[in-house]
Amino acid sequence: MTAGSFRPADGESEEHGGYGDYGAHDAEPPRPTGLLDVLSVAAVVLDADGRIVFWTPQAGELFGYRADEALGKYAARLFIHPEHLQAVMSLFAEVLETGRSWAGAFPVRHKDGSTRLTEFRNMRLTDDLGDVYALGIAADHALLERVETDLALCERLINQSPIGLALMDPDLRYRLVNPALERIDGIPAEDHIGRHLRETPALPDVDTVESALRQVLATGTPLLDQYHVGRPPADPDHEHAWSLSFYRLEDPGGRVLGAATSVVDVSERHRVAAEADRARRRLALIAEASAKVGTSLEVDLTARELADIATAELADVAAVDVLDAALACRRARRPDNGPELFRALALKAAHPTVAVSAADAPGDLAAYDGDRLVTLCVHTARPVLVERVGRHDLPRIARDAEATALLARAGVHSYLAVPLIAHGEVLGVLDLKRTRNPVPFDRDDVLLACELAGRAAVAIDNARWFQSVRNTSLTLQRSLLPDHPPHHPGLELASRYQPAQATSEVGGDWYDVIPLGDDKTVLVVGDVMGNGIDAAATMGRLRTATCAYADLDLDPGEVLQHLDKITCDLEHYIVTCVYAVYDPATRACRIANAGHMPPALVRRGAAPTLLDLPAGAPLGVGGVAFETTTVGLGPGDLLVLYTDGLVETRHHPIDDRLDTLLGFLTEPHGSLEETCDLLLHGLRHPDDHDDVALLMARIQDPP
Repeated sequence: MTAGSFRPADGESEEHGGYGDYGAHDAEPPRPTGLLDVLSVAAVVLDADGRIVFWTPQAGELFGYRADEALGKYAARLFIHPEHLQAVMSLFAEVLETGRSWAGAFPVRHKDGSTRLTEFRNMRLTDDLGDVYALGIAADHALLERVETDLALCERLINQSPIGLALMDPDLRYRLVNPALERIDGIPAEDHIGRHLRETPALPDVDTVESALRQVLATGTPLLDQYHVGRPPADPDHEHAWSLSFYRLEDPGGRVLGAATSVVDVSERHRVAAEADRARRRLALIAEASAKVGTSLEVDLTARELADIATAELADVAAVDVLDAALACRRARRPDNGPELFRALALKAAHPTVAVSAADAPGDLAAYDGDRLVTLCVHTARPVLVERVGRHDLPRIARDAEATALLARAGVHSYLAVPLIAHGEVLGVLDLKRTRNPVPFDRDDVLLACELAGRAAVAIDNARWFQSVRNTSLTLQRSLLPDHPPHHPGLELASRYQPAQATSEVGGDWYDVIPLGDDKTVLVVGDVMGNGIDAAATMGRLRTATCAYADLDLDPGEVLQHLDKITCDLEHYIVTCVYAVYDPATRACRIANAGHMPPALVRRGAAPTLLDLPAGAPLGVGGVAFETTTVGLGPGDLLVLYTDGLVETRHHPIDDRLDTLLGFLTEPHGSLEETCDLLLHGLRHPDDHDDVALLMARIQDPP
């Protein structure tokens, strides 16, 4: 359509212009689909005389006149107040004469008589015949101002918002990216525009993001506050977190324009929450360590407990190595730059790794030079942290070149060694490595490792001193016991001494076999109530006294009376004892008991029994007489003397345990040595808290 078609046809009245009725009889206006429709922009064309020759439906909505009411009329008389008429006529003439456009807001008279401020854009039109017209494009000033304000606000919000925003078309190609999103994903806006979501994978888990966007495009239902965590290309060394929301965009007519994505960087909140969770887990780990590390007075077990705790949360590989001098309770020399001798106590990996092969196996003794980090740790008594292990660090961590290659193959990327310090003395080192965990050790890990190592060091210190004292006591105890008894006339003998497995100190149990004149033999089993070196020493004194009184060939009751007097002079000690003298000539055994467990007697062809002896009072009570009982014995009869550690437990009545003892003696067995082992294995538990002395004597047939 040319501009000439806007002219009224010949013969038509000025009230009715042919084509000027365009749109006047539409039954229903189309729904708005764009910004011009939202603004309801009106178009009016005037001829050179100022008469209306073209009128759009939007003009009718804006000014209130139907097309048949406006076409052919002089626009100035229809819309302009008299006081503005001269100014409007001048502007109209200037536009037609010069061709320069004019724009501005002007008050217009509405059909209802009201005055409305209207935004105009006026320009000159020329048709193919050379006639000129004036085109006026108009919109409601208030509506336009509101839209302009909204657009300005949107632009400011988009460009200045700290929230990352992106607009995408239905094919998920970027159409707009604001500066905040540029800062968040580290990719310039121009590198986004026109590219598909998958071509700019700034955020992790692009599959999930794309799936969420397609769901929103299909349903129109927003997805809000979707939490995503990862390491963006712009900052691969740190973990970030984002809250993503997805919306579908539609025009006023409901046509889908695409999708909007908002990205809020919540990394700080994520870090705070992660730090709080990390602190909670570390506190739980410390509490667990308090309960699980140092459960016994065994150095090796305590070291294994520490390694188990360390690999539960802190490291992929943990080793506990103690200075050999500290383990032997030798005075530590002043640290220097020289080598140190370490005893490997524990090694644990959270998962299979060749790094285990690079470490010293538990029990191994290894010397590390002064340039090794583990040696530096014990020399300085300070943690050694290598956050990011390089190839130049591995030789200072490993014991040799082969171990260095294994650590490199295992992917050791972070290393931490903390000293085991108890009462100001460096005992050893807790050695930690990370292979699978990608996060390097940090200062918080150092604090946690030091806390775990400090708690374990105290337990290891207690255990090593206990072990030293216990070894001393046990050595003293064994040195005071007789050697394997020699041949004694008429008797086959077997004996055992077994220290307690779960006590803090060695006890004072003992046995003795003393030869007398006339081929007689004294059999003694006793128990000093107490433990430790003092109990062992007391036992030695009583054993010496017993041997001296035995040489006097006194009645067993008299011997116990003399021992009772000696024991009364020993402070705080009570002793139980069975003293028996066997005479092979008469096959009689004279026995006296001082508060001790009754001996068991197994006669050939009869059921085992406990000898019914006067119990007597323990030695050390004082002023009590001891009775002697004579028991006849025949060939093959077996006499079993023992201390209470063989039968007493914390959970069973003593009568039941004595019946169990007799039950083991009921069935015929082989040698006495085998019978001793049977009783110890069947009646003892590894955690029993008392030591045992056991002496067996079988009557032999006469030669």
